[in-house]
Amino acid sequence: MSAILRPIAASLGAAAWLGVAGSAIAAPPTIDTSARNAIVVDFATGAVLLDKGADQRIPPASMAKIMTAYVVFDYLKKGRAKLDDMLSVSEKAWRTGGSKMFVALGGQVKLEDLLRGMIIQSGNDACVVLAEGLAGSEQAFVEQENAMAKTLGLKDTHYADVDGLPSPDEYTTPRDLALLARHLITDFPEYYHYDAEKDFTYNGIKQGNRNPLLYKTLGVDGLKTGHTEEAGYGLTVSASRDERRVIMVLAGMSSMKERGQESEKVLEWAYREFGDYRLVKAGEPVDDAPVWMGVATKVPVTTKEDAVVTMPRRSRHDMKVIAAYDGPSKAPVAQGQQVGKLVVTAPDMNAVEFPLVAAQPVAKLNPIERVAMAAGYLLWGRH
Repeated sequence: MSAILRPIAASLGAAAWLGVAGSAIAAPPTIDTSARNAIVVDFATGAVLLDKGADQRIPPASMAKIMTAYVVFDYLKKGRAKLDDMLSVSEKAWRTGGSKMFVALGGQVKLEDLLRGMIIQSGNDACVVLAEGLAGSEQAFVEQENAMAKTLGLKDTHYADVDGLPSPDEYTTPRDLALLARHLITDFPEYYHYDAEKDFTYNGIKQGNRNPLLYKTLGVDGLKTGHTEEAGYGLTVSASRDERRVIMVLAGMSSMKERGQESEKVLEWAYREFGDYRLVKAGEPVDDAPVWMGVATKVPVTTKEDAVVTMPRRSRHDMKVIAAYDGPSKAPVAQGQQVGKLVVTAPDMNAVEFPLVAAQPVAKLNPIERVAMAAGYLLWGRH
């Protein structure tokens, strides 16, 4: 049977993530950035808006704390820990170098304070207290982090500590960081608010959040900065404007000033140049697909999820949407059965496809009716 293609008048209104089937991977427009590595991803569709060495290994620096937070949140959600639990400060935690929340040697700290000290103040000491208090040792917690990385699909990430201090055995990629950020936001919405807090005071010491974009009206509400001599200055951020969320990872910049300027520039570009467009609402009729040997000659089709694409705003008016079928579907057709696909094309983006499924069942003709139909097709070339 020959393929059947039908243009669809899409009404603008998800799919798999980070460049797999169902997500648009936009090409131009692009932007120059001084960041050594970068990725910008649309949260809803997984469209990759910018990819500059996104699969190259980088030292995560304090962006490793995103995974530490994820594992702690997992403990909380599963009831294995509580926000008001008190955790003891070991000498190892107290002596940990780098940024600190300044926990007291031999003291006890509430888990929620440790979370704030880690996320807002980037306290390395807080990370070690959390790891030792929850898993028994930092190494045991690191093993849990690496197991979680595999579970979440981080393909090129390995942790050697919980705070991101330099180690030759610790690495990640911008793409993995973006995916981890999405998981944290999606899996733990009840705890994500900590990332948006601008300051935290502990032990009489007030420290501001190191995320420079939190202090501007950009819609940014997380996640984490990082810096070591080897890694340079980097950050993983998420922003939400007009119900559209974007995740951005920049790494390898030379100064805090450059990090602030580049991150603002790239984020503004992502919102200015690209938009999300809903073509079909889940369950909404799209077309009628042809049926062969059924009690009906056609069946209404729809999509199981909202069909949303991310594309350059300038390409919107040249978008084409086609319903494609590999000939009529042979009855019986079950409700929810895939019978075709919705194909979306536009300048400056790869084609995007969404499965089209039958909105209702179609039974098969009885034997006499099937013989009559087949005869009619042979005689008159119709079905």
